[in-house]
Amino acid sequence: MTTNKIILGVLAAAAAGTIIGLLFAPEDGDNTRKKIKKKTNTLARDLIDALEKSKAKATDTAENIKEEGKAYKDAAVNKAEEYKDTAKEEINKF
Repeated sequence: MTTNKIILGVLAAAAAGTIIGLLFAPEDGDNTRKKIKKKTNTLARDLIDALEKSKAKATDTAENIKEEGKAYKDAAVNKAEEYKDTAKEEINKF
């Protein structure tokens, strides 16, 4: 399971638990609705923060993969040049 799915699951469970708890709380409707609104806003901010962190991590990972891919490509090109030079030297010996 990915980190994003875990984060979303935890936030969804927290939201559901909070809403259920508030719905069964012995308070009047106005207070309950205010608490639900406040908690929903808090959870929404937490979700946005988690998504932004996940996006940043994905961007970093993509950059790392891109850099590693370029390094492998450069190494392969260098090795091919070495083989080409060696082959030319061997051909010139004849």
